[in-house]
Amino acid sequence: MAVYDTVRKVTTHVLYEMKVRGEKIAMLTAYDYTFAKILDRAGVDIILVGDSASNVMAGHLTTLPITLDQMIYHAASVVRGVQRALVIVDLPFGTYQGNSLEALQSSIRIMKETGAGGVKLEGGSEVRESVMRILSAGIPVMGHLGLTPQSIHKFGTYTVRAREKAEAEKLINDALLLEELGCFAIVLEKIPATLAAEVASKVRIPIIGIGAGQKVDGQVLVLHDMLGLTTEFSPRFLRRYHNLYDEITGAVKAYISDVRSLDFPNEKEQY
Repeated sequence: MAVYDTVRKVTTHVLYEMKVRGEKIAMLTAYDYTFAKILDRAGVDIILVGDSASNVMAGHLTTLPITLDQMIYHAASVVRGVQRALVIVDLPFGTYQGNSLEALQSSIRIMKETGAGGVKLEGGSEVRESVMRILSAGIPVMGHLGLTPQSIHKFGTYTVRAREKAEAEKLINDALLLEELGCFAIVLEKIPATLAAEVASKVRIPIIGIGAGQKVDGQVLVLHDMLGLTTEFSPRFLRRYHNLYDEITGAVKAYISDVRSLDFPNEKEQY
């Protein structure tokens, strides 16, 4: 019997139990019904409707341009394809920073209009009030520390974060704060592996890494990157499990050739 048929619905409590057992959590992004259905049936634990849709779906250079309405569209599409995985949705830039009431309203819209299981936002002490207000409504919150792409103009680079002592200490304190406030998990992006391991050992909630080494509680990658649909993005932490860019290109070229040579459609492919 397939994994899809035997494993219970993933919840925030299930993720906590996985950490306690030392069972690693597998998380991937998705932005549409078709891919979400594939990931869910394959057994992925968490599907993140990431604001990386701004890059891989809309062609923007950063995650900043994507809107709340666009995130809701993608998230609703994903949820319709999922039965098992926990679906988490990124709060896009400008919908929670500096205004906790707007953060709550944005999160409520996501939960009501998509059917997702929670939201994710970037930052630590800077977004404390937003986190508290969202959680006060009973909405699960996943944190995100380290490299925070929505702050790219502040940092000016996508380089590894928290190499220096002061920034590392702030990251640890922010992780402890997010746990104390009630976040159910935290993504750590592009930080030293030793620091990520320290954070994972100090908090009870799951730590999901992306470019944060193996001694965390789970891993996340952008689906289009790990499938080899994108070719321009090649950070050290990215493992491409397929080369769909070349495979799809080859299939399309074969189709074009068959159309032009009248090989498609053949007699069996017409009425």
